[in-house]
Amino acid sequence: MPENTEVKIEAKSLLRSTLLARRQAQSMSGGPGEQHRALATRLRKVIAQHQVSNIGFYWPVAGEFDARGLLTEWLASGDSREAALPVVLRAHAPMVFHGWHSQSLMKDGRYRIPVPAEERMVVPELLLIPCVGFDVNRYRLGYGGGYYDRTLAAWPTSNKPVTIGVAFESANCGRLPQEEHDLPLDVVVTEVAIY
Repeated sequence: MPENTEVKIEAKSLLRSTLLARRQAQSMSGGPGEQHRALATRLRKVIAQHQVSNIGFYWPVAGEFDARGLLTEWLASGDSREAALPVVLRAHAPMVFHGWHSQSLMKDGRYRIPVPAEERMVVPELLLIPCVGFDVNRYRLGYGGGYYDRTLAAWPTSNKPVTIGVAFESANCGRLPQEEHDLPLDVVVTEVAIY
């Protein structure tokens, strides 16, 4: 591995730890209720700009924004809409998406993150992607497993989904160290801005 790549990985790892601790502290200090409402309002606006019938999102962990209420509302507001959660079938492989609704039975997936018990495949047209950190150029810092990177790299170019990063403004890093495989998201939404 080239020395420059090792430096970037180390820098990302340190930054990731700092941002996760910051988000956890924010979550523990009475909860970001107003921030969640403001983020939901902006996210609702961005989703409305896209004529899609399938949205992939994520199960919230570690103080992340919880999009389940927003997706339940979106599903109820139109016919033939589907939401889906990512499922890791194998380590270091692209994820698949299984259909979800607010009454879905759930089971533990890899890393003990809940996934739909029913294994009905859905191909999202739009993805809500959690960000541990992000920068002004819409590059994302994730948890370090590379699952979204691999998933998007394997996605057929003919039907790439719209990618919307979801984060709190406290995750704004100004500029992230980048690696060759990093690609910017289409949009990043926080409680104070749409990038």
